[in-house]
Amino acid sequence: MRLSLTCRRGHHWILLALPLLLLSACVAPIQPGATQSAAPAQDATAFVCPPANPRLEVTSTELNLYTFAEYVPQDHIRCFAETYGIKVNQDVYSTNSEMYAKLAAGGASYDMVQPTDYIVELLIRQNLLQKLDKSQLTALDGVNPAYLNLPFDPGNEFTVPYQAGTYAIAVNTAAVETVPSAWADLWNAEYADRMVFLDDARSVIGLTLLTLGYDLNSTDPAQLEEAKARLAELVPNIKLFESDSPKTALIAGDVDLGMAWTGEAVLAQRELPAIEYVYPSEGAILWQDNYAIPASAPHADAALAFINYTLQPDLFWLTLRDFPYTNPNDGALDYARVHQPDLYAAYMNSPITNMPPEALANGHHLQDVGEALVLYDRIWTEVKAQ
Repeated sequence: MRLSLTCRRGHHWILLALPLLLLSACVAPIQPGATQSAAPAQDATAFVCPPANPRLEVTSTELNLYTFAEYVPQDHIRCFAETYGIKVNQDVYSTNSEMYAKLAAGGASYDMVQPTDYIVELLIRQNLLQKLDKSQLTALDGVNPAYLNLPFDPGNEFTVPYQAGTYAIAVNTAAVETVPSAWADLWNAEYADRMVFLDDARSVIGLTLLTLGYDLNSTDPAQLEEAKARLAELVPNIKLFESDSPKTALIAGDVDLGMAWTGEAVLAQRELPAIEYVYPSEGAILWQDNYAIPASAPHADAALAFINYTLQPDLFWLTLRDFPYTNPNDGALDYARVHQPDLYAAYMNSPITNMPPEALANGHHLQDVGEALVLYDRIWTEVKAQ
């Protein structure tokens, strides 16, 4: 993963638009493409920053983050700036394609990015990421092994797990008479001009392929053309494409249902309890976002220190507060269980964050489609332009 008026978490995912999170310190929103330095100031109610344990040796005096909008707790950024005395600048993006295009162009001097699993393979293949010095990443010890050593980065040479989750269906059950149970149901004329969808070619074309009985990662031109025609039939039902904060339109009542991801659904549900998260019968789309350091990062030492520091359990639990996705950090969950029992209970009791085993087993992972990515992008551009 974004929005206008909010407290920002820093993922793009990164602004915070919800009043229930007033416990966190708020900063001015960071718009995509904008840069902001993390200010060390904090008031009496602000989160108290823990020390770095261990404190890595850093010679850089600046750190340039490129993250999803509404996704990184602002206290992560502020605490790192205070603890290490480093100026932190942040740009945000809405999609992996946006991030990839900037890195591939070679014009950006970013020190850390947050690629999703399937795009990691492409970034590695094109030598756009640098190998990590894992001897300094002691906080990796707290990460659940289920999120490590995955096919997109064997041995985690280039990436560290950040958060995980799903793409599924968020629906306001108080406004929708026929609640969908499958991706295919979203083609129902009842939903005309009532839906929000992510502005993401891979996932939207992917779910369309699933409704046709095809592989989520198909590279077959004929299958993709069939998906294009079917997707064109869906567009009249979609009121807006929004990847920064799809929850906003749901909460405001501008739309009644649509495609969303884990954290957005949880936050929408907190504001509007009638929101339900439906795992479609064809299978949800599973994803994992990661920390990574670009090959050309000018302040790689600061990036490594930021990753290790924010992964500490006494800091990473803040993701449960600000951006509640599925959390790969067992150390942070253990910390929350003891020190933030209400947050921990909410996380464990939610079928959105604590995904049911059957939904997990029925899910699908996006994968690198190689040269077919050009075809996906063309289909996406043409369908949206109709």
